[in-house]
Amino acid sequence: MRRSARVARRRVLRSLRRRNYRLFFVGQIVSLAGTWMQNVALAWLAITLSGGDPLAVAGMAFCRFLPFTLLALVAGAVVDRVDAWKLVAVTQAAAMAVSAALAGVVLSGTSSLPLVYVLAALGGVALVFDAPARQALVYRMVGPASLANAVALNSGLFNAARVVGPALAGVTIAALGVGACFVVNAVSFLAVLAALALMRRGDLLHVEQRHTAFGAGIRESVAYALRTPDLRTALGVVVVTSVIGFNFHIVIPLLAADTLRAGPGTLGLLSGAFGAGAVSGALATAVLGRASWRAFLGGAGGFAVGMLILAPVHQVALAGGVLFGIGFAFTLFTASANAIVQLAAPGELRGRLIALYLFAFAGLAPVGSLLSGWLVDVGGTALAFATAGTVGLVATGVAAGTRVTAPLRAEAPVP
Repeated sequence: MRRSARVARRRVLRSLRRRNYRLFFVGQIVSLAGTWMQNVALAWLAITLSGGDPLAVAGMAFCRFLPFTLLALVAGAVVDRVDAWKLVAVTQAAAMAVSAALAGVVLSGTSSLPLVYVLAALGGVALVFDAPARQALVYRMVGPASLANAVALNSGLFNAARVVGPALAGVTIAALGVGACFVVNAVSFLAVLAALALMRRGDLLHVEQRHTAFGAGIRESVAYALRTPDLRTALGVVVVTSVIGFNFHIVIPLLAADTLRAGPGTLGLLSGAFGAGAVSGALATAVLGRASWRAFLGGAGGFAVGMLILAPVHQVALAGGVLFGIGFAFTLFTASANAIVQLAAPGELRGRLIALYLFAFAGLAPVGSLLSGWLVDVGGTALAFATAGTVGLVATGVAAGTRVTAPLRAEAPVP
């Protein structure tokens, strides 16, 4: 029994034997917590500056994710053409500069919604290039044999930060104000930049790059996704669900401030509950060992049902419990979708198909953000959650029917 536990532990931590990945992982531990602190702080800043206007919070999310709509596919083509290490270094430095600027305008008392919107959009530009570049860099750090293990560790770390970051943000905003969160996030980027500087670049896996014209490269990746049943079904459900259901950064702050009549501490607790569920979902996905359509549909359906249950809730404890379940289903759903996309991606299209998934996940978020803000404005958070749950169940049902005619070509391995 003890031997089995040791073997399992070695498998889980296999990627950390690589020095470059170990450095990067430690840097991300610090940086991701700061990132989630900033995400919560931006939403609360929009509420404060607007006097609680739901459309102002939606406008903040619109500005943050508009770069994904405009540049996600271009970013994928860039990643397939340039050195991922250099691109990650540039994007991390740019994101640090944006956080420092946010801290400056808030602490100096010169912040306004238009100015904060502009800075949020600039942060989104850095992120849209950073996300696919980071995944490509991880591949170069660990190689194909350990890639699935590294992806699992990254997912667990991201979701753990989703728990810690919002909780820290709630406490920090209550004690020191919103500006302190931006200061912490700006400083946290130094950990990633230091990790990149300490890497042995000669140990990074060499990857052949194809210098296809940008337009032709984007068309090639989209055409490949459209003619591949696995990709077409998975990305279709992700697109529909992301437009109406993934706008937690809008609806949860409004749930705390308007529906529950609570402060930033409660916002941190609710965000932390969702993050704890997401971590548990990541662990459950790892235990399953393989991603299947059953896991994909179960996660999507569970996510939609959780939204419907949350719609009429007006108690903090009950809302936290439901958000835990929603977070669990969310990770099961998105991890399965991500695995299906990676299974279907040939090497020369890796960056572009990752970017296409990110576009499906976040590229339509500006539209969804405005829609969610309008729904909250019209019928409160109850209408927003009920609409998201209903649409999610319809999308899951359509995908379940498609599953009969377009079965998964192979079970996608998940650590």
